[in-house]
This record gives sequence, C-alpha cells and structure tokens, in this order.
Amino acid sequence: MFKRDEASSLREEFWTVFGKYMSPVPSAEGSKINWINYRTTIKDVHFRMDASDKVAIISITLEHKDLGIRELYFEQFEEFKSLLHTALEEEWKWQLRANLTEGKETSRIYKELTGVSVLNRDHWPELISFFKPRIIALDRFWENARHSFEALK
Repeated sequence: MFKRDEASSLREEFWTVFGKYMSPVPSAEGSKINWINYRTTIKDVHFRMDASDKVAIISITLEHKDLGIRELYFEQFEEFKSLLHTALEEEWKWQLRANLTEGKETSRIYKELTGVSVLNRDHWPELISFFKPRIIALDRFWENARHSFEALK
C-alpha cells in the first residue's frame, strides 16, 4: 500500500512523463497542444484521461448542470457516432447519465482499460499505449466535428 502523498506523487509523475512523451506530437491542425489538459473550447465539453490504481479511462465528458442541455450535446455526439468510432477505430460506451464520485451527474462517452495501475511503473507503457492513440484520434475527430458544437454554445 502507498501512503496518500506517495500515491499522489506517482500519479503526478506519470502525467508528467506522459506529457513529455506527447509533447512533440502536433494537433490535427499541426499546432502545439497540451494533450493532458485538452481544450475543446466548448464550455462543459471535456476530453478527460484518468488513471487510478485499478483502471484507466479516457472519455468525452459533458458536464453542463442542466440535463436538457447535456442531452442536446449528447444527441449531437450521437449524430457523429459513426465518424467518432471511425476516427477511434473502435466503439466506446455511451452513458447519458453517469454519476461521478463527487456526486455530480454528467454524460460521457468513454473507453476503459482494467487491470492496470498508475501506481505501478511497470504498467506505465500500457497506460501510455492506451491513452496516446485515443487522445490523438479524439483530436482528429474534434477537428472535423467541433464546428457543429460551436453552434450550440
């Protein structure tokens, strides 16, 4: 077992390593990008990567407080479902109502990898191999789809 500060330090180190690894990779439009804190430029629409001691998850998370507005964004993503899955080269899980540990309700489209731990350095190559192609694919997808979401702002 790790102490809280040791676990926190390992998580921070992983994301630093991942950030440095991804740093030379340009965005779909060819510019420098912060892959870890990917900005969609649409309020309440986020691309998230999370790694815990049991699972890694990459997601499109819709966080608007109003369920009706979240549903509107979710439906817009559904319109692009085949484009998204083509860009990702796999299907993801779709969840209109997801409860996060903070008690906050969101909507999300996600892929998870179980049996890995960010607290185990031996799992880091597998985590990086999980996150890298998916966040790059999300960026490619977003380059083509974001304009449709800007109209919903």
